[in-house]
Amino acid sequence: MARRPTLEPFLWLLFSAGGVLSALLIPALLFLFGVAFPLGWVPPPDHAHLSALLGHPIARVVLLGLCVLALFHWAHRFRYTLSHGLRLKHFERVISLFCYGGALAGSAVAGYLLLSAW
Repeated sequence: MARRPTLEPFLWLLFSAGGVLSALLIPALLFLFGVAFPLGWVPPPDHAHLSALLGHPIARVVLLGLCVLALFHWAHRFRYTLSHGLRLKHFERVISLFCYGGALAGSAVAGYLLLSAW
């Protein structure tokens, strides 16, 4: 009897890509915009510079990729926490729908905001 293919390998790929990208970029962005610029350690970019940066399509696609992958990283981790950590395997379909549906909805909102704002 042949096994049906599942989405599990693809979801693990999104999980690992989201974890790596989030671990590399989010701490740097938080440090710059949350600590270094407000405390004056580094001169902050002016509004025109940030607007020009975010106006470039490649920058928007990179930010969208970061948002999407971080959301799917969260969804996969939260699903496994609820299913295996809290032993709620009997609600697996509802948990999966909530987690991955939330990641898809958040990705759609991020895509709308990032790609249609300029």
